Amino acid sequence: MSILQVVFRIILPLVLSFVALFYTVSLFIEPAPKKELTIATNHKDSNYYATALKYQKLLAEQNVKLKIVESSGSVENLDLLNSGKVDIAFVQGGIIEENDNQNLESLASVYYEPLWIFYKNQGYTIEYLVELVSKKISIGANGSGTQYLAIQMLVDNGITTDNTSLSMDTSKDAKVKLLNGSIDAMFLVGSPSSGIIKDLLSDPSVELLNLKRVRAYNQKYKFLSSLVLHEGTIDLYKNLPSENKNLLATTANLVCREGINDELIRIFVKQIKKVHKEQSIFENQNQFPSLENLDTRINKEAKNYITKGDSWLESIFPFWIASQIDRLKLLLIPLLTLLFPLFKGVLPLYRWTIRSKIYKWYRRLDEIEKVATFSDETLKKNQDDLLALKDEVQAQTKVPLSYKGEYYNLLLHIDLVHKELKLQKKD
Repeated sequence: MSILQVVFRIILPLVLSFVALFYTVSLFIEPAPKKELTIATNHKDSNYYATALKYQKLLAEQNVKLKIVESSGSVENLDLLNSGKVDIAFVQGGIIEENDNQNLESLASVYYEPLWIFYKNQGYTIEYLVELVSKKISIGANGSGTQYLAIQMLVDNGITTDNTSLSMDTSKDAKVKLLNGSIDAMFLVGSPSSGIIKDLLSDPSVELLNLKRVRAYNQKYKFLSSLVLHEGTIDLYKNLPSENKNLLATTANLVCREGINDELIRIFVKQIKKVHKEQSIFENQNQFPSLENLDTRINKEAKNYITKGDSWLESIFPFWIASQIDRLKLLLIPLLTLLFPLFKGVLPLYRWTIRSKIYKWYRRLDEIEKVATFSDETLKKNQDDLLALKDEVQAQTKVPLSYKGEYYNLLLHIDLVHKELKLQKKD
């Protein structure tokens, strides 16, 4: 069988079969997702928005577009998620109720959000929320997580609109009102790095409430954690705060709609892990992102990445190349099925190719032997041809060790014919 015949009878049919099978299976593979996500945050001065900008920058490096949608806070973010207007949202821990989470999944909690309760310094200390009864209190803007948490805690302490003046203000407006005496206290859920919180801590006319009974709140509200803001933590030079303060904190959670493509979820979680793994005032190194303090079922792909990290393919290739290889894993079994007969066909072809190098010299040897005559002139020419053939074989023929036997047999046969011609010359 010639090499051309091998190609047409073995190699070409297998290649065509593989191409056809590859095309057929690819029709059933989910196409690559559109590299775009939308996230709901809060107003531009919020920590949610600032954090989303970090995500946006990292995702852009992966050719993923992240669109940021401003809102009034966690409650509105939840509405945006449920209406399908955004893919992902920051939602304050403890806000999602059982009837809200049917089509939602949690990606991770990403940092603590302490509850700050500031009150006007009028020469006496407030340690219990019940002491705020009959005062003027700002409980956060409508649609905010601050308002949701403040109302819960105040009601459980017997404080309602019947006995206390409650106003709905943004954090900026509440700060102004507190400083000018329009209100007596304000609730604020936010990061300790917030400029508003730093300003209020450094203002002597304002005090931060040092909560008593934090353990009781922990037991009543499972989504809350107790934290201690130690003396001087915010500013050592100014000694802010001037004493240890007991705080309650919820967590900033990332929640998504059901049905977001796994590849997009994975690349998104990969970036949030870069943003939130560092140590800060209340968080330890690698404490976040976390799968704790979540209000809905956890997205499987997010859980897999947070617990296991990069896959073997991701450690070798860029993410999108690794994901494309992973998407084609359905072709692995058909590919192996085709490769088996392909190897069976290639092995004989390989043997034939190696032996053909030797057989072509045998044909030359046979031609020399057939035209040999007994005249001195032709015998000499035949002997020279044999020596030239031997030199050519030794110089040009390279075969694996497993085929050396046939190679040496060829050299032996050349020498044998050469000896026969010598004997003929003597005769």
